[in-house]
Amino acid sequence: MGQFILLPIIFFGLIIIISSFFIVKQQTAAIVERFGRFQYIAQSGLRLKIPLVDRIAGRLSLKIQQLDVIIETKTLDDVFVRLKVSVQYRVISQKVYDAFYKLDYPHEQITSYVFDVVRAEVPKMKLDDVFVRKDDIAIAVKSELNDAMIEYGYDIIKTLVTDIDPDAQVKAAMNRINASEREKIAAQFEGDAQRILIVEKAKAEAESKRLQGQGIADQRREIARGLEESVEVLNRVGINSQEASALIVVTQHYDTLQSLGEETNSNLILLPNSPQTGSNMLNEMVASFTASNQIGEAMKSAKKKKDE
Repeated sequence: MGQFILLPIIFFGLIIIISSFFIVKQQTAAIVERFGRFQYIAQSGLRLKIPLVDRIAGRLSLKIQQLDVIIETKTLDDVFVRLKVSVQYRVISQKVYDAFYKLDYPHEQITSYVFDVVRAEVPKMKLDDVFVRKDDIAIAVKSELNDAMIEYGYDIIKTLVTDIDPDAQVKAAMNRINASEREKIAAQFEGDAQRILIVEKAKAEAESKRLQGQGIADQRREIARGLEESVEVLNRVGINSQEASALIVVTQHYDTLQSLGEETNSNLILLPNSPQTGSNMLNEMVASFTASNQIGEAMKSAKKKKDE
């Protein structure tokens, strides 16, 4: 009979002894209360408490945690925009008591401060400024949160504005503006390129004309030199300059006819063109040169008599 009574006592004693020990994980703090009153804070490791007297009221993580808050607000130019603010925070190890007993819902408290700061700062900015000055918004949120949450044992490590999302129609309009601006720049570059091509083409044409003119001048100079030599040769055999010039012209006429006859695909028609053309041309040119000489001599005689 005594053995049956002893076994429950031993079993109950083992349970009490086992319940006296508890384990606290790394980067965690356990709050121990005695009869509902705070007793001490247990750090990581194997810990001991008084059974049936002490109890673990709660545990707080000392790791860095992140809370993402999405806020919708309006900018200075009346554009509604959604911002995502990420808040990184942790419980200060020396203020675990304040963090556990002074604040029941830290997430809601942090969210309220983020809403308050963002909705105070963003309406002062235009939409473009919100994108440019997002770091300023994050700094303002961090400063406000630090001042408010330090009292409750929370340290704000960093705040980040991770997303800025305007209304879909506004984004479409911004994309159109950006595309139009890029098309304008592209058109300007294309216009500049076209202008450069036109200028360079004009320069090339001018240089070509200059060289062509120089070639024609050189060609005519050589032709004149050849004609001069031909006239000198004919003068040596008793043919005067007028007759020599007429003979050269007639010779060139027949050379032209010969060239046309050799070219089977030519469409050139030389008018007039008859067997008597060469003879008539020669006679007319000789008569013209003769009449010209007579008129010149008459004018010289008249001038001489007038001077006397």
